Amino acid sequence: MDRQEQIENLLDHYEHPRFRQANEGADVIMPGGNPGCGDVITIYLSIADDETSVSEVGFEGEGCTISQAAASILMEMAHDEQWTLSEIDEIDYTTMIDILGKEAVQMRPKCATLALGTLKAAVKKYRRDKMRRDAGLDIVEEEDDESAKRLGIVTGAAALQETKE
Repeated sequence: MDRQEQIENLLDHYEHPRFRQANEGADVIMPGGNPGCGDVITIYLSIADDETSVSEVGFEGEGCTISQAAASILMEMAHDEQWTLSEIDEIDYTTMIDILGKEAVQMRPKCATLALGTLKAAVKKYRRDKMRRDAGLDIVEEEDDESAKRLGIVTGAAALQETKE
């Protein structure tokens, strides 16, 4: 895609978002935010019975065109391609920028990768909570995601607090 097509794709996903829906019954509800820009997103992730793949995804959010379009594109890909949790782990932030269109989003990498960072945090939380349940331990609600923090992305309850300040 050339730059103009990339921009048109982003605008289409911003104006007509795919999978923009809350799912209170999701296995993981993970908020994420970009304090520098004020973007906020919440990922709703449901895991299939095989416990290795995505069965349902959705998001809600507010923010710039790039952050919201990126969330829509990411949710559409996760759903349509029936991603496994391992595939989500393997996607790196550079790949996400390439998918969106490097020329169109190069000045806003944090906005472009907010949804991916939040989705990765949701997968991490799902796995951590599953291990704790399997071991007969209580679920821990808060844990910082250091890899996301290094990118300027805040996940969990802190995302909602930091982006409002």
